[in-house]
Amino acid sequence: MYWYGRKVLVTGGASFIGSHLVDRLVALGAVVRVADDLSSGKLENLASSINNIETLSGNLLDPAFAKQACAGMEQVFHLAASHGGRGYIDTHPVECSSNMVLDGTVFAAAYQAGVEHICFASSACVYPTILQETPRNGSIVYLREEMANTFEPYKAFADGEYGWAKLMGEMALQAYSRQYGMKTACCRIFTAYGERENETHAVIAWIARAFVEQNPFVVWGTGEQDRNFTYVGDIVEGLLRAAERITDGSPVNLGTAEHIKVLDAVQLVLELTGLSTTLMCDQSKPTGVFSRAADLTNTRQLLNWEPQTSFRCGLSRTIEWYYSTHDRAFVRENLETLLTERSGIRTLESATI
Repeated sequence: MYWYGRKVLVTGGASFIGSHLVDRLVALGAVVRVADDLSSGKLENLASSINNIETLSGNLLDPAFAKQACAGMEQVFHLAASHGGRGYIDTHPVECSSNMVLDGTVFAAAYQAGVEHICFASSACVYPTILQETPRNGSIVYLREEMANTFEPYKAFADGEYGWAKLMGEMALQAYSRQYGMKTACCRIFTAYGERENETHAVIAWIARAFVEQNPFVVWGTGEQDRNFTYVGDIVEGLLRAAERITDGSPVNLGTAEHIKVLDAVQLVLELTGLSTTLMCDQSKPTGVFSRAADLTNTRQLLNWEPQTSFRCGLSRTIEWYYSTHDRAFVRENLETLLTERSGIRTLESATI
């Protein structure tokens, strides 16, 4: 088996996607090290794997810590970043722009340590925003990988500091492939959701509003914008396949072809939670692009992968997790802060781990 006994570093491994990836790697027999500054990640996210992994706590912006983290590793999954949902990235441009430095530090340390392969968690935010505006003819633009890597005029419109930083991270990693022959892959993740995510992201924000029985129930924007919500378990499988199959830094989209309007997604949250409430659309809040739709042609060809989890199924799992691990009084009191800040989230699990 490809991963059995393989020495793997997961940066940001105590966070949302990273912790799910760690659990999967442990199940596959990999020897896993996690490097995380715990700014948004939590050790309780690793509860099921903690006795079978090595954990390092530190800031990967520090070259010495990055060197320590990469030492002796064969594979690096680089997920560490300053990131969050639309409310976070629109209000924390400095933190998001620092990702360019973070990525460069990790890539240099991995190269110097002789790491065989790096798989970089990029983002759909690398795509030009003008390709994701309200369609003039009623059709949706499906974002193809080459649309973010061309010198057409629309390249100047990546999605904010976060999107630009991710695109520069891709280009830096591809430079290591071209100049040094290092094996690399870039995965552009589209609207991931699932257990262990925080309220800065839309799906968890809606679940949190339902959890505290918010009335009126606030929806950011008009609610007409759409996303292809992708369950975290499917994202993890895509990351693993990219690390196994892509070696030249080629980017691939990891997302669904199931494009859902925000209002429809919210209605499903209300249905699954049994909440009857009045919806209020707040157009003063950050909402991002109108439509974000992935083209999976290259992904299917290169990875033989596409998501297997329907939104209803993944959402049901996520609701069950959130309701069983969060304190209603705490969420109600701190909801507005939780919607834009990554840390400070207390769960029922944290009291016992």
